[in-house]
Amino acid sequence: MLNSKSIGNKIATARKKTNLSQAELAQQVSISSQAVGKWERGESVPDIMTLNRLAEIFGVDLNYFSESFKVNEMNTNSNFDKQSIENPDTLSKKKFDWNWDMSKGNWADADFSGLKNLKEKFSSSNMKNCKFMNSDLSGLVLGNNNIEVCDFSSSDLRDSKIQSSNLLNNQFNKCSFIDAEFLKNNIEKCDFSNANLSGAEFSGVNFENNIIKEVTWKFTSFKRTNLSNVVFEGLLEDCHFEHCSFYNVKFEGATILNTFFKYNEKFKRVQFIDCKVDKITYAFLKNNQANLTGITVLE
Repeated sequence: MLNSKSIGNKIATARKKTNLSQAELAQQVSISSQAVGKWERGESVPDIMTLNRLAEIFGVDLNYFSESFKVNEMNTNSNFDKQSIENPDTLSKKKFDWNWDMSKGNWADADFSGLKNLKEKFSSSNMKNCKFMNSDLSGLVLGNNNIEVCDFSSSDLRDSKIQSSNLLNNQFNKCSFIDAEFLKNNIEKCDFSNANLSGAEFSGVNFENNIIKEVTWKFTSFKRTNLSNVVFEGLLEDCHFEHCSFYNVKFEGATILNTFFKYNEKFKRVQFIDCKVDKITYAFLKNNQANLTGITVLE
């Protein structure tokens, strides 16, 4: 388990053991001494690259910052002498694995960009205004999370499983959600622009007021999902909408191929504007009592 207070205490302990002032440590990592003070008070958390740099400066393994690592285990031998601190290039780079369990934590204003292999270690957490850009989060399992105003831009979330979570005001630009599963989530006011949702499954989800410009929709499935205030555009191919409810939903300038619509509620209210569909999709739409105005059938 890892938390900001624990990290702050360990930074302060290691800094004092190396006889560095907050200002001297700040100079080593190219930040302000005020930022070091915030770390040590547990008011903010260094990003993963800065933690690795701190580990080099203090001469410790990165796992020193994990809560399971006891402070008295810290090496106080030659790695901590002043000469090594003043010449950080002489320190050997530590090898480490990301093996901290970050579940059941409260995370705010933390930069986790570039993370890899997180998998099942972030469930039941509250995250606000955190950064996960350019991260490999494939296979990530999230359950009972509250994630607000976080930036996951350009991250790989393929094969992820997101369950019973609240996703609000997050950036998922250029993310890969290939074969991801969304189950019983509230997903609201998020930006999925240029994301790849091929093979993704939404089940029992509230999907409301989200931006979905230039999204890749292929073999994407929506079941028992509430779709509200969204605009589908571009190509939708081999997709599936079943037992969904629709409120203020538009398909605008979309080409919809081999896509299944069945048992959907309030489907007459869906607007189709300048859309093209193949014959089988047209048959599903007609059977679902769609308003066919604005639809052209492809030959």
